Amino acid sequence: MSEDVRFDDRFLEELKARLRPSDVIGRTVKLKRQGREYVGLSPFSKERSPSFFVNDDKGFFHDFSSGKHGDIISFLQETERLSFVEAVQRLAGEAGMQLPAEDPQAAEREARKQGLTDWMDLAQKWFAANLRRSVGKAAREYLEKRGLPEDQWERFGLGYAPNDREGLKNALIQRGAKPGDLVEAGMLISPDSGGAPYDRFRDRLMFPILDARGRIVSFGGRAMNPDDRAKYLNGPESPLFHKGATLYGLPEARRILGAESRGEQGIIVVEGYMDVIACQRAGLPAVAPMGTALTEEQMERLWRVSAEPVLCFDGDAAGLRAAYRSIERSLPLLKSGRSFRFALLDAGQDPDDILRDKGAPALRHALSETRPFIEVLFRREAEAEPLDTPERKAGLKGRLRQAASAIQDKDLAEQYRRDLFERFDALFPRQQQQQTFQQGGGRPGPGGRWRGPPPKLGQTAEGAQAMQALFRSIEPVAAALAHGAVDDPERMDDHLEAIARHGFGDPALDGLAQELVRLRFSGQSLDSAAIRRHLAHSGHDALMHEVEKAAAKSGAPFLAADKPLGEARIRWSQAFDALTRVAALEQALASAKSDAHKAFDNSAFTLVKAERDALRRAIKTGTIWEDAASS
Repeated sequence: MSEDVRFDDRFLEELKARLRPSDVIGRTVKLKRQGREYVGLSPFSKERSPSFFVNDDKGFFHDFSSGKHGDIISFLQETERLSFVEAVQRLAGEAGMQLPAEDPQAAEREARKQGLTDWMDLAQKWFAANLRRSVGKAAREYLEKRGLPEDQWERFGLGYAPNDREGLKNALIQRGAKPGDLVEAGMLISPDSGGAPYDRFRDRLMFPILDARGRIVSFGGRAMNPDDRAKYLNGPESPLFHKGATLYGLPEARRILGAESRGEQGIIVVEGYMDVIACQRAGLPAVAPMGTALTEEQMERLWRVSAEPVLCFDGDAAGLRAAYRSIERSLPLLKSGRSFRFALLDAGQDPDDILRDKGAPALRHALSETRPFIEVLFRREAEAEPLDTPERKAGLKGRLRQAASAIQDKDLAEQYRRDLFERFDALFPRQQQQQTFQQGGGRPGPGGRWRGPPPKLGQTAEGAQAMQALFRSIEPVAAALAHGAVDDPERMDDHLEAIARHGFGDPALDGLAQELVRLRFSGQSLDSAAIRRHLAHSGHDALMHEVEKAAAKSGAPFLAADKPLGEARIRWSQAFDALTRVAALEQALASAKSDAHKAFDNSAFTLVKAERDALRRAIKTGTIWEDAASS
């Protein structure tokens, strides 16, 4: 096969998918498994301590001693001095793949594409030069306002297209370009009326769009004029550019992943060019689709790089809708070892805002707070309608069953079905108890603690006395959590299933906890005042009065009026996690004691019990707030 042959991206990706890098590279480098990676001595430099890493999931190697990074093709080129074609031929033989036949027409098309790519490179240089000229003043001021310093412009290839119908056209024609070629590449527009072609991008900040191999295939432009109808404009489909298969920022994201190959960071999908740039400046491997929802081709590209890419969305209603659309498209494609996680940012915040306002550590932290696919899927179905009637609850169960059946991998579909139904059951675990509560029942146990569902206050004299004893026994920390949840209902959203399962850590508050969970899942947008009115009408008024009195004794910092909302939510979550940890430890100890579950040896049992007792003391004495502040 001649050296001028070209392999299309589909062939190359299929080739790399069939071969494990550790197998190919392991023939040259002695590799030892270390976690999810393989490590060995560098083949490119002399070293005594191994700094050469191979990651099969991500499909590449990285050598910290020399800085070299690449895939199995480039490895053979580097170590055996093979040409690109020779390396592909060698690997195709190992993979059992038939090499594409030499096609004169295909070779001609590739040569033509290469010519268009050359004009793309020259266009990028022209845009970059304009950004630094007087004509680019407004674009420079915009970048300064967005907090992007000049020393980063070249890294991301930024430029400026002047407000000139023929500026780029004339510049490239002077270098030998033909207008028809520039139209084909998407840089010029040919009027339907048959007039002379003119520049597609005018008065725009320019972002080059690269393919997976780092070649410029198109441009995106951000309008400088606020009255422009299209704020962002991408180049059209062309012989170089297929929107549905391209991810903005992919080559740089791969480089960052290689440099961080000792960690577990997955690739992150954000919504815009500036968000990608913000993440990559913070050392996060981010990409963005071309202004549309992720396509199946883009998902396949992501999974070749990371087993669980992170999809980042604004946490407001629009962001959730976008997250739910991505679930719909990706659900049938899930398999063992390829899924997604979700990062839902605070409403109104995007990665660029966070980097500019709070810095890189805050952005890295925000994007490390991810939720599994199944959790967001369950939330989507549970929020579809209120769950206040048997019919609507049955409707939720039907939607969950349908969602699981959409997964084409049958084993995974069954696991999803089981997990989704468990989450469904956790939403309504104490319904019968709550009905008994309304009717009266249960009895006070030792020390005044209530055993079983308490009676409705005032229904009987015995019931009233028992309820008063129950109120007096409310734990201050549990009361503080309940009080905080009513004051700021949104702080419950990351813990709804745990609240449904464990309440607030005090049986006296179980009915209140279940009612709050039901309200959050009902789809009603209720603020604190509306929730308090609902609780008063549903018979919880007296309980809430006692909750407030008990909470006042707790010393909970998240109830302080001067505490910033973000910090208050964090401290509330830390306290809630401590209480649920106690519940988990108590369950583990109960299992260990039973004849049916020999879960621990004696030393492990002692350690678990010690942790449980320490948490109990911290909750009882109030030192939990000090522990949470230092964690």
